[in-house]
Amino acid sequence: MNYYFLGIGGIGMSALARYFKQRGDTVSGYDRTESELTRQLVAEGIPVHYADDPTLIPDGIDLVVYTPAVPQQTAEFQYLLQKGVPMEKRSQVLGELTRGKKCLAVAGTHGKTSTSSLVAHILSHTDMGCSAFLGGIAKNFNSNIVVNNESEYVVVEADEYDRSFLQLHPYCSVITATDADHLDIYGTHENLLEAFRQFASQTDPDGCLVVKQGLPMMEDADEHESSQGEEHHHHHAAIPSVTAKIVTYTAHGIEADYYPWNVRNYNGNIYFDLRTPKGVIYDLELPNTSLYNVENAVAAAAMVMSLGVDEHQLRYGFKTYDGVRRRFDYRIKTKDLVMIDDYAHHPQEIAACLESVRYLYPGKRVVGIFQPHLYTRTRDFADQFAEVLSTLDELVMLPIYPAREKPILGVTSSMVLRKIDSLSKYLCTPDQVLELVPALCPDVVVTMGAGDIDRLVPRLEKVLKEIE
Repeated sequence: MNYYFLGIGGIGMSALARYFKQRGDTVSGYDRTESELTRQLVAEGIPVHYADDPTLIPDGIDLVVYTPAVPQQTAEFQYLLQKGVPMEKRSQVLGELTRGKKCLAVAGTHGKTSTSSLVAHILSHTDMGCSAFLGGIAKNFNSNIVVNNESEYVVVEADEYDRSFLQLHPYCSVITATDADHLDIYGTHENLLEAFRQFASQTDPDGCLVVKQGLPMMEDADEHESSQGEEHHHHHAAIPSVTAKIVTYTAHGIEADYYPWNVRNYNGNIYFDLRTPKGVIYDLELPNTSLYNVENAVAAAAMVMSLGVDEHQLRYGFKTYDGVRRRFDYRIKTKDLVMIDDYAHHPQEIAACLESVRYLYPGKRVVGIFQPHLYTRTRDFADQFAEVLSTLDELVMLPIYPAREKPILGVTSSMVLRKIDSLSKYLCTPDQVLELVPALCPDVVVTMGAGDIDRLVPRLEKVLKEIE
């Protein structure tokens, strides 16, 4: 088959492109901007161009794979449409690839990438094995894809954007969070919750649904009080229309099937005990990670143990897990300076990231660099952004990264800065950041955002290492 990708530089798109290439298909694509990821695709033998020019499209395309992030008015999209070339969204293609396999889908408004990559890492060190399509570059694989044709399992990051995850019919699924997000697509939080309920109901009756205790999608659960003398916490584990076994987890509290206990920090590594339905697993180690990743690890444990992974395999998987690029990603870790890069772009993700920094480095001077992502998200959550960013000792903001959006009058980074009651705040270009941040004498530097701030990160890392 000859595949052509519109928006090939996206993390989910590039995973599919790599999969088809490794399978022996012909793959090429277009993206608006060159990136580290597209350069790697080219190095792997996948031609990529950056001009929206139909004459650059190769002949003999069998299927066009596109992402909603690419505007339909682009010349190439319109040309392919008029030519009648078969076109499918990335989510449709992913749905087709997972049919006939035992799909392990991880959904949620945050925590997807860390949880799914940890599941894939753990399974890869067992006889079960797995293939995987991930939403980030897992450091253990140095890729966003794992191909194992011998395994019946395929781990998939299930994206709620554009209702993509409704293309999946998982054997087992995880739902980590259902915060209000993508309201440009869903309109209301309730519509988003309804999509998550629909996703949950598509889980195989023979499989399991792992869900975080207390999510609002489970709000009707108390009506399903059981008279069969079940343990108390199962009263809350009901979602209408779900026929799969429901397994609950939490990071805070004890009313779930899986939860952590005695969480402790030693030299930036986190240790905890895990309560499971079969007993307690003591002294699990998660190296070089964040406090919030404990919750993702508990979710991953609930899924893999439901599939039959034992204590030793779980312990080894946790201890050897290197994390995901741009997910609480240590760039510098010395006694005098720490630099962490994180994909956080929603107020709750930023809050979780900064809470972890304060937990791991109490009393240290923290400088945060944040690039807002999307005009709509900045407008919808301006007050929440201001509140959470004001906890930093020094805040440096970049202009908004628009992604797929047109500017909205009055919606800027300055609008958020004005809401912050502190003098320690700056609006900078990336080049200005390189001069300013060293002058602020930080103990800990945190870069956050989902746009192109990742291009600034290695430059800033270089500057900080030189002055250290």
